[in-house]
Amino acid sequence: MLESKFQRELIEELEGMFPGALIFKNETKQGLPDLTILYGMNWALLECKKSEHAGHRPNQDYYVERADRMSFARFIYPENKQEVLDELQQAFRTGWEARPSEPE
Repeated sequence: MLESKFQRELIEELEGMFPGALIFKNETKQGLPDLTILYGMNWALLECKKSEHAGHRPNQDYYVERADRMSFARFIYPENKQEVLDELQQAFRTGWEARPSEPE
């Protein structure tokens, strides 16, 4: 499956799971995860990959790890999609606890 098709289908699924959520595609800075999801007082970043073995671009690991320390961020691909969506749903349901951000 192409990454763009996976991403389109994922956005549709997220919109169904989280009615009223704001979902943005990030296309401004290299390495930032593909999707930003704002839902209530919660936020998450998801980096879409076409498969578990797809390569990572420079800075992607850094941004996913950093954002996950602040809120919720994951690499998502068809093989782990359900697991990540379950984790995201749990995080949004419980109201992800704020974590101190690390110094710049």
